[in-house]
Amino acid sequence: MLDRHVLLLNQNYEPLSVCKARRALVLVLSRKAEMLEPSGSTARTVRTAYRLPSVLRLNYFVRVKRREVPLTKRNVLRRDGGVCQYCGRRGALMTTDHVIPRSSDGADTWENLVCACTECNSRKGNMTPTQATMPLRRKPKKPHYFTFAIASLGDVPDGWRQYLFMS
Repeated sequence: MLDRHVLLLNQNYEPLSVCKARRALVLVLSRKAEMLEPSGSTARTVRTAYRLPSVLRLNYFVRVKRREVPLTKRNVLRRDGGVCQYCGRRGALMTTDHVIPRSSDGADTWENLVCACTECNSRKGNMTPTQATMPLRRKPKKPHYFTFAIASLGDVPDGWRQYLFMS
């Protein structure tokens, strides 16, 4: 029960991180944070029952250095959801493909790498998507750190949606 995920917001309601319910309860009891949304669960001691939070807001402002998502093959595949950006196929054998090939000075950037199945990757070869008549399903872009972290959680609880601008 204390291993549940809790959304932690800065004083200005900006999403900061996701922590465990145990840490969230400590922040509330030490009056460093206030509970905005309860989770519906309780933690009991011998004398008291504490409502566990689902969303917390810090009582003080924290300056956060903006974190970057590292550019790796695994993260490109996660960003695209394991779906080929040319044909839409899902599968275990996915590769990364340079939209603008390396031979045409295509760089290793978030905007130039996409998830592709092995068939589409070999069919496209050393051409651009327009030359190969294989349009992209979605334009690749650099992911935001926090939305990337939230996506890795899977299903976002309904109580978090309004704080993550998803409602």
